[in-house]
Amino acid sequence: MTIAIATIGMLSATTLATGLLLAFTPYLMRRNECFAVTVPASAQNDPRLVALKKRYALVMSVLAAIATVASLAAGVLLVSGRDSSGVTLLCAALFVPLIASFALMLRNRKKVAELKRAEGWQTQRQQATALAAEEDLPKALPLTWNLLYIPVILATIALGLALYPSMPDMLPMHADFAGNVNEYVPKTIGSAIGFPVLIEAFLAACMMVSHWMILRSKRHADPNAPATSALAYGLFARAESAFLLVAGILVSAGIGVVFLLSSAGFMELGQAAALIIILCIPIVIGSIALSVIYGQAGSRVFKRMQASDELLADDDEHWKLGIFYFNKEDASVFLPKRFGVGWTINFSRPAAWAVVIGFAAITAAFLVAVFTLVE
Repeated sequence: MTIAIATIGMLSATTLATGLLLAFTPYLMRRNECFAVTVPASAQNDPRLVALKKRYALVMSVLAAIATVASLAAGVLLVSGRDSSGVTLLCAALFVPLIASFALMLRNRKKVAELKRAEGWQTQRQQATALAAEEDLPKALPLTWNLLYIPVILATIALGLALYPSMPDMLPMHADFAGNVNEYVPKTIGSAIGFPVLIEAFLAACMMVSHWMILRSKRHADPNAPATSALAYGLFARAESAFLLVAGILVSAGIGVVFLLSSAGFMELGQAAALIIILCIPIVIGSIALSVIYGQAGSRVFKRMQASDELLADDDEHWKLGIFYFNKEDASVFLPKRFGVGWTINFSRPAAWAVVIGFAAITAAFLVAVFTLVE
């Protein structure tokens, strides 16, 4: 019952939070962008753009409510053993809002682009942005902070070695959504200790790559307010990197410890899964809170920046479908998203594809190692 309640609660809370974040995404974007189209900052007050954002938010809020109810129903189906129906309904609850958000963004992007042409919102002169010295601006935490994952992994190994003698010959490895164990594996060093350590190491690698992306990203700066926007972006990058580090350590440590405790019989595997799910709730809430407080690239840090009628930079031609960036003349591999909170890649750079392929290879190696350890 514990894991059932935790599963249903986590699914519904995550679906609702994600849906509401999607609904209010247009209000989190930079002042000189609207639905992935570059516009003068002062145009954000244009009644036509205001109406587009309000309609988008209303439609997505309704979809978020429907998806939340659907995820609740999916959770009930899953814990009652109707896995096929539950998984299908859950996938619909999670992916339909995402697809709808993208479709609405494209529709509104077309309308904003038409309005931009009709109003003549074009750059009269492209202006490069002069920034203060890099060392004078706040930035993401240094990558060396990720060394904190090492003591977490070492502590997991030490705890595993201490508990190993008391573990049963057959270890619980998988439970259904109701918390009933349905798969056991023989006890070995690999299945008892190597498995949780491998998961921690993989999570640490994923978080380190994400942290590295933030550090290597192009620093956003608005030509109309270069110093202020660069400062805001630095604060945003620092907050996101710090949160990424804390969240990664908590989740990886939590997974390792509760798996070992369940293997040693101190708790049921279903209870361990429930604890991990509960641990993820404040992380989801924290991620959304950061998005609302800082906005994309720090757009909400200084809300009183003067709105300008002048358009000093316009790179709409390089954004395909509003989310895919292709610019061979831009040496940057990573940069802030155009619609959504976070970062994306410059798909025209070979280095970007090397990162994608490399990460896919690491993931594949991780899956092979997992299956090898638990055979």
